[in-house]
Amino acid sequence: MSFLDSFFGKKEKSVLGVDIGSSSLKVVQLRKERGQAVLETYGELALGPYGGSEVGQATNLSVEQITETLRDLLREAKVTTKNCGVSIPFARSLLILVTLPYRKDPAEQKTVIELEARKYIPVPVSEVQLDWFVVPKSDPVQLTEADPHAASSAPETIDVLLVAVHNDELALLQSVVTNANLTASFYEIEIFSTIRAVVEEQTRPVMVLDVGAASTKAYIIESGVVALSHAISIGSQDITRAISVSTNVSIPRAEALKKKEGLASPGTTLEGGELVFSRIFAEARRVLVQYETANGKSVGSIVLTGGGGVTKQLGAYAKNTFSIDVHVADPFMKTEAPAFMRPVLEEIGPEFAVAVGLALRKLEEI
Repeated sequence: MSFLDSFFGKKEKSVLGVDIGSSSLKVVQLRKERGQAVLETYGELALGPYGGSEVGQATNLSVEQITETLRDLLREAKVTTKNCGVSIPFARSLLILVTLPYRKDPAEQKTVIELEARKYIPVPVSEVQLDWFVVPKSDPVQLTEADPHAASSAPETIDVLLVAVHNDELALLQSVVTNANLTASFYEIEIFSTIRAVVEEQTRPVMVLDVGAASTKAYIIESGVVALSHAISIGSQDITRAISVSTNVSIPRAEALKKKEGLASPGTTLEGGELVFSRIFAEARRVLVQYETANGKSVGSIVLTGGGGVTKQLGAYAKNTFSIDVHVADPFMKTEAPAFMRPVLEEIGPEFAVAVGLALRKLEEI
């Protein structure tokens, strides 16, 4: 665990991003100065030890245990603000891309979306918080009054990303935040925070490969919107376990090896971790090809993020696996920080993409 104390003094308008993951909690505190996001402090604490398991392993802790961890983290990271935004785990949310009839009138379109959403949400709509985003068309139709074919040129359908979060999950997060003496102005599904932190505006779709503890999430981002999401039931804890078996060391030691030595050449003792990554990448490649084939578009690049993204040599290994540009996420590049901290921030960046994205959104409220 590493922390960055404030090098710039305490300011009133500081904000906090709180990422409540399955294996650890992360916080990032920023402030705005001359229009720039300035990094004040950050920190991470593993949840495993609070639930009787190892560092890096996914957990299912109570509200009280998560709150205790968060309080400890806020203290150790020397967080000075209570104003925050909080992540919602992808696994506790529902994202579905659907094609719906187009309606020119916004109110009528809203009604159509809400009625159709009932078909896709497996629980009563009253039990969830529902939101949606219209996915922009690649070649949007430009309609003008002077166009005699305007009516016939209007699209018959639109693609809509439905987003639903169960009220019970929000209640749990709200309890943690309240008991930790924080004030949250929003709760955001983690992929949207990640997009804000690591995906730059591009003309071609981008795949985000988020290697979490229990699972890996593959997203295709198009025009800033999630055009496809897919969960892969293999995560960084499986990589750690494979290294533990191949090296005959403990889980904590294997977790350290993963981050310090990473993916070794075939035939070495860390090959177990590489084999697990090859399974993740094979599934990600299948999703990528499926998207490109169905949509007639090519994905321009892949961004690696999540806790598994800090594995040494992962970027180089991924570049040899995929035929397109691959890079490891560096969300702290969107913040100002002392130059001597850059190597550390670049190394740990993939783990903090969600927390940085949350803090960046929170800064927009100022």
